[in-house]
Amino acid sequence: MRVVIAPDCFGGTLTAREAAEAVAEGWRRAAPDDELQLRPLADGGPGFVDVLHAALGGTLHDLDVTGPRGERVRAVWLEHDGTAYVESAQACGLHLIPKDERPATAETATTRGVGELVAAADRTCHTIVVGLGGSATTDGGEGLREVVTRTNAKLVAASDVENPLLGPHGAAHTFGPQKGASPEAVARLEARLAGMAELAEVRDLPGAGAAGGLGAALLALGAEVTSGAGLVRRLTRLDEALDGADLAVTGEGSFDWQSLRGKLITAVAGGAAERGIPCLVLAGQVSVGRREAAAAGVQESYSVTDHAGSVEKSMADPAGTLAALAHDVARQWSHPAR
Repeated sequence: MRVVIAPDCFGGTLTAREAAEAVAEGWRRAAPDDELQLRPLADGGPGFVDVLHAALGGTLHDLDVTGPRGERVRAVWLEHDGTAYVESAQACGLHLIPKDERPATAETATTRGVGELVAAADRTCHTIVVGLGGSATTDGGEGLREVVTRTNAKLVAASDVENPLLGPHGAAHTFGPQKGASPEAVARLEARLAGMAELAEVRDLPGAGAAGGLGAALLALGAEVTSGAGLVRRLTRLDEALDGADLAVTGEGSFDWQSLRGKLITAVAGGAAERGIPCLVLAGQVSVGRREAAAAGVQESYSVTDHAGSVEKSMADPAGTLAALAHDVARQWSHPAR
């Protein structure tokens, strides 16, 4: 049996590559004769540069940039054939702020470091692709705009969401609470974003609300928006792997309603559905119902937390508990190669 293993990262616990290797380890224990193809993926959020570097090669450039709290953080951007790939989460990611400190930074976290990455890439590249997702910021890209007022390069915003800038589905209301914002802070952030005249013409466009309005800032600079998951799907040649597969296995930290709104799992499930093969999701936690999952092309979904018995047990050994789940799933789904 030929199995494509194509997960995203698992929150702050496993990179996409580590998750793929853990699934493969467990799968091989149960079905050693299966042929496994590992395709770690990303949708524009954390792991975007790492996944593309593994797939494309190219040159990694290290840079010390401004972090979300104004501190210096190390970030890397990828240069390949004249195109730069920038991961916004490396400069302003939520993982850079301890959980107990997030309420204090929800209104002040800055995207300035992303601007510094873009400015560095603009010196040598004709195209700059900015992966959006996993940010700690809701500054409407103000920090980026302090550094970048125009570029010589073509800009592409690789977004993992389709949200507009404002409103109930906008950056502040949808993602602010995840970044530590209280209801009062969400209201202030909404008002602040609404008052940014520079973003007025783009604020209703899909993707404008990505990364706390960083998407809108890029759109205002002339960027085109593309699906981060779709871009990675193409550049990692996922479809070529799926062409010869009997089964696709994907996953992420939390398989929830956001997973069904243009994120990576929908790209994998869509590719599998086009070829008439089943797609399974192995996730840290699962809150998507069977009907909604099936509508997205997912045949079955499995929770590491449920399998391990608790969040604490799953988090104590993320790779081990994911491998254990993959072992049991393989016993259900593997069959002799045709």
